[in-house]
Amino acid sequence: MPEVSRFFGISIRMYFDDHIPPHFHAIYAGSEAEFGIDPLAVLRGRFPRRALGMVLEWAATHQHELLDNWERLHNDEAPQQIDPLD
Repeated sequence: MPEVSRFFGISIRMYFDDHIPPHFHAIYAGSEAEFGIDPLAVLRGRFPRRALGMVLEWAATHQHELLDNWERLHNDEAPQQIDPLD
């Protein structure tokens, strides 16, 4: 599962040829959650509140890049790295 970004100890990952809807996985301190890209929403899992806010802020800023990576991964192409949250 390629890591496409990392910030404040949060790892953002996407799987090759993963199930729909378009989504990404965030892992932090033993917690993991799956986030839909469009619309941006928590699909499953639990995440600490502060880390959740950071992931949602980051994803809103990079929504287009996340969708591009989703397409890349479904075409057996390597994803592009996405800038971390500042």
